[in-house]
Amino acid sequence: MEKIGVMGLGNIAQKAYLPVMATLQNEYEWHLTTRNEAKGKKLERMYGFKHFHQTLEELIAEKPLAVFVHTPTQTHFKIIKQLLENGINVYVDKPVSEDLSQVESLYDLAAKNNLLLTCGFNRRFAPFNQELKQIEDKRTIVSEKIREKAIQPTAFAIFDLMIHSVDTAVYLMDEKIAHVDNFLVTDDGNLQQGYITLRGQKSQAQIITNMIGGSNLELSTVQGIRTREEVTNLNLLDTFQTGSKTQTARPDWENTLVTRGFDPIIRAFLKAVSEKGDNPVSPDSSILSHKLCYDLVKTIQN
Repeated sequence: MEKIGVMGLGNIAQKAYLPVMATLQNEYEWHLTTRNEAKGKKLERMYGFKHFHQTLEELIAEKPLAVFVHTPTQTHFKIIKQLLENGINVYVDKPVSEDLSQVESLYDLAAKNNLLLTCGFNRRFAPFNQELKQIEDKRTIVSEKIREKAIQPTAFAIFDLMIHSVDTAVYLMDEKIAHVDNFLVTDDGNLQQGYITLRGQKSQAQIITNMIGGSNLELSTVQGIRTREEVTNLNLLDTFQTGSKTQTARPDWENTLVTRGFDPIIRAFLKAVSEKGDNPVSPDSSILSHKLCYDLVKTIQN
């Protein structure tokens, strides 16, 4: 049975990853890393995990096939580099890094060592977003994120929140991006509004983030030549045609981690590393999503 490591057992790991990993214990031997003994015992009681380590070095000594990295962003570069240099595939929460040169160097290192570095862009694997992807002859894409009232430093908000909308647009766009326009509204160093326009030869994508919008909302819209479809909060799909609108909801019995794409992306990564398949989140597209965010941050620093 292949060993799979987990580094970082905080909020995102406990909410979005460990519940899925617990269902896969008959397929993979999970090795979790934490210096907090009480947390380890709690997770053992909750999910039945048996293998715990205190340090990254102890985890690497187990020679896992892959490691999921859920530590703070500023720790990613050092941890990922160490794992890749030891021949271990890596899945990491977005962003890989806020420094584009670090992102590019880590993907280069992964390629050099014939390893996968997969960024956790779960929205790509949300079932309704995958339906949007199938629309042919796309003309207009809108990827929008609204917060009721969120006061966050601009760089943090872009890489923590807006990057979801950026990557969704990158994923949904079917042609090469020929031109990019950026626009930001900030106040006292905090992000209020952020906009990016991506243009191809036949389509364009609008990426919109509004940090003070009166509601919490996530929308993705695709207009093709035959239909218009809109996904709301990943769980509702509206299909528009002349004189009609059809709304479809995800099944009541479906686990929210499936609806939000976490379950599918975890399984896709594990399948890829086990079968030596293609990266489920292509390096080129991941680097592009990071570059768009990096360039947007640079507009407030120049």
